Amino acid sequence: MEWTDTGRIIAVRNYGETSAIVELLTPEHGRHPGLVRGGRSKAMRPILQPGNAVRAVWRARLDEHLGNYALEAESLDAGALMDDPLALSGLNAACAMAVLALPEREAHPAVHGAFEVLVSSLNDIDIWPALYIRWEAGLLADLGYGMDLKKCAATGQTHDLKYVSPRTGRAVGAEAGAEYADRLLALPGFMAGSGEVSPGDIAAGLKLTAHFIERRVLWPTDKVLPEARARMIERLESAGRL
Repeated sequence: MEWTDTGRIIAVRNYGETSAIVELLTPEHGRHPGLVRGGRSKAMRPILQPGNAVRAVWRARLDEHLGNYALEAESLDAGALMDDPLALSGLNAACAMAVLALPEREAHPAVHGAFEVLVSSLNDIDIWPALYIRWEAGLLADLGYGMDLKKCAATGQTHDLKYVSPRTGRAVGAEAGAEYADRLLALPGFMAGSGEVSPGDIAAGLKLTAHFIERRVLWPTDKVLPEARARMIERLESAGRL
């Protein structure tokens, strides 16, 4: 068995004394692991960093085997972010979420494409936190658990959407939800179609996506949100970006 694809490294763990098991997020083969022989060498260490883009050739005797990767660097984005701890925390959070939530060897090209957009925007703090939240929302949708944020679940109106039902994931208008505001999740304006990120929107968006990722994706398999995501939120809060 053999295939060639491009991808982003999303996880690396040591294997034996000289090798590493690397997980890639690829457009055609999804989240896919493989063994990189000599992956712990000085030459390979700068390449085998989460967030870097590579061209991969995967080979195995059978499709279900771990297989071996031959990797060639395409873009060393992780190294470029080393001097920006906030952006690096966003990259690490996205990688950790992809490893945790995506099924192995199942193609999700839309998730991969949005991941590429997110990584390319990590040098702009005014943009990437909202893109990160949209990526998590897209991840939910691609796994079959998307939220319906286009119209009010109670009235059908498409304007003045302010809340989300924590049970159904459907939007609720400001007037219809006023009586139940303490039981509903806040819907950030940029997710409701305004395009603008207002104070408090990033915190609300992260709480919103976390709610549904936990309940619909992670908890059924006894998983919890990764520490990397919590560290990202802490750094965003310290920088006054929530």
